[in-house]
Amino acid sequence: MPEPTASRRTVLCCAAVALAGATAAGCSSSGGGKDEAKSTTGPVDLGAAADVPVGGGKVYREQDVVVTQPTAGEYKAFSAKCTHAGCLVNGVVKEQIQCLCHGSRFGIADGAVQDGPAPKPLPAYQVAVQNGNLQVTKS
Repeated sequence: MPEPTASRRTVLCCAAVALAGATAAGCSSSGGGKDEAKSTTGPVDLGAAADVPVGGGKVYREQDVVVTQPTAGEYKAFSAKCTHAGCLVNGVVKEQIQCLCHGSRFGIADGAVQDGPAPKPLPAYQVAVQNGNLQVTKS
């Protein structure tokens, strides 16, 4: 008796389902599980304010926050999730918060979209400096 073989259609269908699942997992904007614990509204200590350069910023991946310092002593905090597909922004370069997933760029002073497919600005958070450390409150 010959062994059963998969048709080309079956193989392609299974590959498409696997790819769709991997793509959805990679850039999902929906929350769940571990991400829900990150959405607390109380102040979060991010560490030394001195770690954020003037005219630049720093991404705090564990907290889903990006903090910028547009001018000396002026700190701004935003969600680090791109408003296009929910990818985390990867850094701050040339006074722009950058998301390399699809090329969106945001202003360091206001989180406004400067380039890319992102439909709206990054949500802003409250930020304060307490004893030299950044305290961010998501609201």
